[in-house]
Amino acid sequence: MPEMPDIAVYVEALEQRLVGEPLEGLRLNSPFLLRTFEPPPEAFHGRRVRAIRRIGKRVAIGLDDELWIVLHLMIAGRLHWKPPGAKLSGKFQLAAFDFPSGTLLLTEAGAKRRASLHLEHGEAAVARHDPGGLEVLTASRDEFAARLQAKNHTLKRALTDPTIFSGIGNAYSDEILHRARLSPFLLSQKLAGDQIDRLHAAVCEVLQEWIVRLRAEAGAGFPEHVTAFRPEMAVHGRFGMPCPACDAPVQRIRYADNETNYCAGCQTGGQILADRSLSRLLKDFWPKRLEDL
Repeated sequence: MPEMPDIAVYVEALEQRLVGEPLEGLRLNSPFLLRTFEPPPEAFHGRRVRAIRRIGKRVAIGLDDELWIVLHLMIAGRLHWKPPGAKLSGKFQLAAFDFPSGTLLLTEAGAKRRASLHLEHGEAAVARHDPGGLEVLTASRDEFAARLQAKNHTLKRALTDPTIFSGIGNAYSDEILHRARLSPFLLSQKLAGDQIDRLHAAVCEVLQEWIVRLRAEAGAGFPEHVTAFRPEMAVHGRFGMPCPACDAPVQRIRYADNETNYCAGCQTGGQILADRSLSRLLKDFWPKRLEDL
């Protein structure tokens, strides 16, 4: 799922291309994408774009007369900038937003249709799409600590809960926890002051570094290669590969459609965290520490 750094770079690229441009047409190729019925798509035709905004992991495009297009890309949704009048075809191309200078395509890979499009009128309607998570890059250390410890969750769950922190998902939470040298299973209300300091610093550093990196990667072009798996990452998506800090093999915990990646050497004092399914299957053969592997 595109997270804060990816969405931030999308927003920057859209601002450069769309602000001041009239929306000439909105074409839909999926009956499941549009989740609202009022105002209708026709109400947006001819309206000029006035603002682009990130709301958590959503992209909001504001037009004349307080009309808003709110896109939630979910896991596999992506945006693409194409020449004007680009063809909308194939099962992966869900919508096209036509402008004089080009066409913004929304695609979604895979069989599941999770991406959504909401057409809204007014700030109050747009505000309902905000889960309420803290904007970590503009929050103080104390504001961060208060939100983190308001409820007693594991650090992995706290970082990825959109009602607690804005824009952080599975990929960057792994990178943040590795940078902070903290276990994903530590409980938020059990953290010492220095651990909170490390986590707050890691959140700011990792997110800002990746915004800069993705911005440089896109350059003057449109960010076409948005992915949660990048070779420059320290642990996310790197199961079995050496940790860049200590060379210990990166570990993983699988659950549902996600997995958590971490370094036992840097984050858990050498302890291998139990995987719900595999550790139960292996029982006494499950390795408890790095030296047992």
